[in-house]
Amino acid sequence: MYQLLYTCYSFTLLRVNLIIHNVYKIPVLFRKKNLFASPQSDCHCAQHTQKCDEALATTLPHNAFTSSSVFTSGYAPGYAKLNKRGGAGGWSPLDTDHYQWLQVDLGSRKQVSSVATQGRYSSSDWITRYRLLYSDTGRNWKLYHQDGNIWAFAGNSNTESVVRHDLQHPVVARYLRIVPLDWSSEGRIGLRLEIYGCPYWADVINFDGQGVISYRFKVKKMKILKDVIALKFKTSESEGVILHGEGQQGDYITLELRRAKLLLQINLGSNQYGSILGHTSVTSGSLLDDHHWHSVVIERYRRNVNFTLDQHTQHFRTNGEFDHLDLDYELTFGGMPYSGKPISGGRKNFKGCMEGINYNGDNITDLARRKKLDTSSFRNLSFICVESHTFPVFFNATSFLQLPGRVEHNMVSVGFQFRTWNTNGLLLFSALADGMLELVLVDGKVNVHINVTQKKNTRIDISSGSGLNDGEWHDVRFLAKENFAMLTIDGDEASSVRTNTPVQIVTGGTYHFGGYFQRTSVSPTLRSFQGCMQLIHVDDQLADLHAVERGRLGAFENVSLDMCAIIDRCMPNHCEHGGRCTQTWDSFSCTCDGTGYTGATCHTSIYEQSCEAYKHLGRASDSYWIDPDGSGPLGPFKVICNITEDKVWTTVMNNLPAQTSVTGSSRERRTVLQLNYSASMEQVSAITSSSEHCEQHVAYACRTSRLLNTPEGTPYTWWVGKGNEKHFYWGGSGPGIQKCACGIERNCTDSKYYCNCDADQKQWREDSGLLVYKDHLPVNQIAVGDTNRPGSEAKLTVGPLRCHGDRNYWNAASFNTPSSYLHFSTFQGETSADISFYFKTSAPYGVFLENLGNTDFIRLELKSPTVVSFSFDVGNGPVELNVHSPTPLNDDQWHRVSAERNVKEAVLQLDQQYQEVRPAPPQGHTRLQLYSQLYVGAAGGQRGFLGCIRSLKMNGVTLDLEERAQVTPGVKPGCSGHCTSYGMYCRNGGKCLEKYNGYSCDCSSTAYNGPFCTKDIGGFFEAGTLVKYSFIPETAAAPNKDAKDISQTSPLETNLTQEDLSFSFSTSSSPSILVYISSKSQDFMAVVLRHNGTLQLRYSLGGLREPFTVDVDQRNLANGQPHSINISRDGRTLWLDHYPSVSYSLPEESDTEFNNIKSLFLGKVFETGQVDPVLIEKYNTPGFVGCLSRVQFNSIYPLKAALRSHIAAPVSHQGKLVESNCGASPLTIPPMSAATDPWHLDGGPDFPFNEERVIPDGVNRNSAIIGGIIAVVIFTILCTLVFLIRYMFRHKGTYHTNEAKGAESAASADAAIIGTDPNFTETIEESKKEWFI
Repeated sequence: MYQLLYTCYSFTLLRVNLIIHNVYKIPVLFRKKNLFASPQSDCHCAQHTQKCDEALATTLPHNAFTSSSVFTSGYAPGYAKLNKRGGAGGWSPLDTDHYQWLQVDLGSRKQVSSVATQGRYSSSDWITRYRLLYSDTGRNWKLYHQDGNIWAFAGNSNTESVVRHDLQHPVVARYLRIVPLDWSSEGRIGLRLEIYGCPYWADVINFDGQGVISYRFKVKKMKILKDVIALKFKTSESEGVILHGEGQQGDYITLELRRAKLLLQINLGSNQYGSILGHTSVTSGSLLDDHHWHSVVIERYRRNVNFTLDQHTQHFRTNGEFDHLDLDYELTFGGMPYSGKPISGGRKNFKGCMEGINYNGDNITDLARRKKLDTSSFRNLSFICVESHTFPVFFNATSFLQLPGRVEHNMVSVGFQFRTWNTNGLLLFSALADGMLELVLVDGKVNVHINVTQKKNTRIDISSGSGLNDGEWHDVRFLAKENFAMLTIDGDEASSVRTNTPVQIVTGGTYHFGGYFQRTSVSPTLRSFQGCMQLIHVDDQLADLHAVERGRLGAFENVSLDMCAIIDRCMPNHCEHGGRCTQTWDSFSCTCDGTGYTGATCHTSIYEQSCEAYKHLGRASDSYWIDPDGSGPLGPFKVICNITEDKVWTTVMNNLPAQTSVTGSSRERRTVLQLNYSASMEQVSAITSSSEHCEQHVAYACRTSRLLNTPEGTPYTWWVGKGNEKHFYWGGSGPGIQKCACGIERNCTDSKYYCNCDADQKQWREDSGLLVYKDHLPVNQIAVGDTNRPGSEAKLTVGPLRCHGDRNYWNAASFNTPSSYLHFSTFQGETSADISFYFKTSAPYGVFLENLGNTDFIRLELKSPTVVSFSFDVGNGPVELNVHSPTPLNDDQWHRVSAERNVKEAVLQLDQQYQEVRPAPPQGHTRLQLYSQLYVGAAGGQRGFLGCIRSLKMNGVTLDLEERAQVTPGVKPGCSGHCTSYGMYCRNGGKCLEKYNGYSCDCSSTAYNGPFCTKDIGGFFEAGTLVKYSFIPETAAAPNKDAKDISQTSPLETNLTQEDLSFSFSTSSSPSILVYISSKSQDFMAVVLRHNGTLQLRYSLGGLREPFTVDVDQRNLANGQPHSINISRDGRTLWLDHYPSVSYSLPEESDTEFNNIKSLFLGKVFETGQVDPVLIEKYNTPGFVGCLSRVQFNSIYPLKAALRSHIAAPVSHQGKLVESNCGASPLTIPPMSAATDPWHLDGGPDFPFNEERVIPDGVNRNSAIIGGIIAVVIFTILCTLVFLIRYMFRHKGTYHTNEAKGAESAASADAAIIGTDPNFTETIEESKKEWFI
């Protein structure tokens, strides 16, 4: 990014400075500073020490002032000079209406910088609002624009005070016209004025569409590193080449008009293989065929380009890899050279005027005037601009133009050109002698309707064209006569529409263009038109609009003559991030479909900034779109979010296959492997820069291939990371250390080397490890340089980039006093600004942030415990948006605030639920101009904020609150208390644990696992498998010597008056015991599946002869489907929550205390002492076969304890128990997989049947069965092959060895075998073997 400074007479490159990005990262390639008021390079203006602020009107003669009318001679326009009292003290028109104007002829073109107005002296006459028009010739007027609108200036409120307006963009003109819009309610229009500016003069060249100016270089070939091209042009043509240069190597630069838009094409070089494509094309502006001056500046340094059109600058970098523009011979202005080279493509030459042409400091127009350049192609070179002869007419929604035609004639012939943005409008209406004729624009097409009622009703409907509401000039020709009608659009005869319908035309003699508001017997389908027309023909005659203007011909109302006030509201395009802009005459709208953004201007990202943010929305592990810079220039991209119990990993994949083989490389000719990621380097850098930790696994498997050539040699292999820097360390090592992991750990195969591969052995070796210096990641390229020797080979693996933590998301500051604040650089958000952050507080009010300008400001604050306010002023008066919360916001929980302001609207949103939207006014200022520092946490020391602010983003850039808080009194970095807001995501009794950056869920006291305690823990039980949990310390041996037995005194009470039991199961067999709880007495509790698959609860608490039983469900539950059971007892009352919830009462004779509980069994009972004989006899054999999950009894979790060896609990199991979630009941929240293997990338949810883990005593039964089947199949195939081969060899009498494919070219049999197995990385014994059949 570079800075250019140029003077009035020539552009001189004074210095090239690297612009350091501030916190807002405004993308500026060049910054221009204009020392003078005029932006032109060869303008003759004031010396640069003189301000362009001379009074231009005071010294003018009376006849330089003209007006639409004069009240009396004392009110003549010549008296309208500021602070003068001559005549009646100023100008007043005859009529006080909207058709009046005051015009000033400055005598020659001047640069105008300011306008001042005053009322008529000692009167009640003044204007309160007006528009400014300007022109070079007194014709073809142009309305002054500001902030994308036709600007209305505020006028006076009395007769004497002076109101002065400095123009945001100075204009160059000879004629100025003031058009009053509103005036004093106490009097009439009255005006005195002054114009401020300075002299202006520039060389002008008129291009006739034939001639071009050839600027020859001093040498035949030019290698140009930097360019500065400046010029002004005006034209009535929509096509034409303005400048062109090209070279024999394919370089070129072309600036041309296409469809009235400016197109810049640059190519700094492409190669013949097509791998480097340098063509770059950028479009700017529109409606440039208005025959008004437009300023162009092109600044290039290497590949960085600033392309400026009428103060709007686009910054871009050219495609390709080359920096120089290689041109041959010449640069031509006004068209293509006459060399006949194919790049011309039949383009039209420019027809119009140019001035101030400057190329790299050379004044082209001056050189052409002095005949120092080749202008021989001109028929008659003119240095006077030939003006256009068109006379445009501007229509608004209340306008019409009435023109006369021939009366009672049998033919209609009309033609005109129009331009508009509206899809519908009335172009022409004429009442015929017996019917009507109308030309209307409907859905961008021109439709003609003719109704003739003579004798019988006859209707003719024809249509032509499409998309004619594109703002360009379109030519319409319509001819109708007896039994014939023809409509032609844009002179295309091939597409003309004709009809031969029998009809008799008799004209009425009057034609209404652009509107018809009379209430007559025949009326048009549409009443008005918004747009411009010119070259209007009636009866094959060009209409004299000058006569119309003087009132001698036709009539008009609310029409602006000799101007076209069309505005392209989509240029510059306020639709961001690729949003598609569409417009009508009055407004524009953005279509954001498919962009990943939303809002009126497609400014706000619809995605979260990171995987960390998705976790705090309660999301599970999956693939997600993220947008780290929000509304910034980086687009959204997809990553894999792996949400584990303690970390949130973000994974970005690359396209390099694992074990990529490399051969034939050397130091002189390295093999370079290019890695492409699922995101751009800028997007990946956004992840690494905000993450707390990043890593990338690399592995180099080698055979006779050296890696780093340690300890002191030049590395054979290196890798390229972020910033295209080469690195000479490997996984497991660090920057500046030319070692591999084994060299750090001192366990290399050969202790003389620091990498296993550097020992250069013939056996396969490997150097692998993690690259963890995140400022170097990701790996973009790997250059391998030692695989060209016989038997030499390497296999490379580069894993995905993995990062965890999001420092931006948790970047927070705590404001401890009402006067404490943080300050940052001025917020830059002129036309589009967004602010988002989280806050939590217990205070009732406080200002979150504020930034001030002279009058503009922006502020966000908590106005009351339930109201958040967003207020700003861009020059149209203060605007305030308030969002009300139904609950208090000072609840010490995190709340999210998002505010956005753009040229279309302002939006304030709270907690992504409540919002207020305020449309921007259709006219007025749109730029937010701020100058003070940005204050966070207070507003000038008033109403300071007490609490925490986190993740403050402004236009997509996160402000580093923590860094600034470390050096600011009254503010501390970080903020505690995240569980108050996010603890709700810890489910099923999980406990929220505070962390400095966020929180985690402690699932140790639940039957679940996972980051949110939502992952069921279950097991598959084979016949005979049981789990036993002892409530009383065991003294006897375990029931099985292979059983796991961890004895520890249980904290649970052994006498219970209430129990809670919950679990889920699935099985296809019955009967069985699901859960049994025993005691030292005869008390017990059991849940069993009976023979018919129904579920039964059995309770025995004493006092009853038989156990109390409840048939929970009459359905067959042994159907292989998961079922969930929840049982609770409190005294005599039982609650069963199972399709649906029901309650029962124990009999009065029953005890209510479960005495001396001893053990809990799952799947089968293996118990000594008192056991219900019915259970043993009917349900205990062969035992439960199926799945149990999330078993919880009061505060113990026996199945989880049995499956987790690290949990110390008095639990044991017998038989084979396989961890599985096949018994898990469906969840409303998707279960989340915990990544036990950091390289495990399966991102889908783990329900159902997708994860099985064998505990130490168990084996995976399904895997064993499948493995056995596969082994049998393989054995059968091998036997068949042996038989066939022996049979073939016996008959052919040939001796063969079983060599691998490719042995003919391999250095050895081993090499052939390895070459056929891409995954082979094991060490091979040096002894060679042959296999004979």
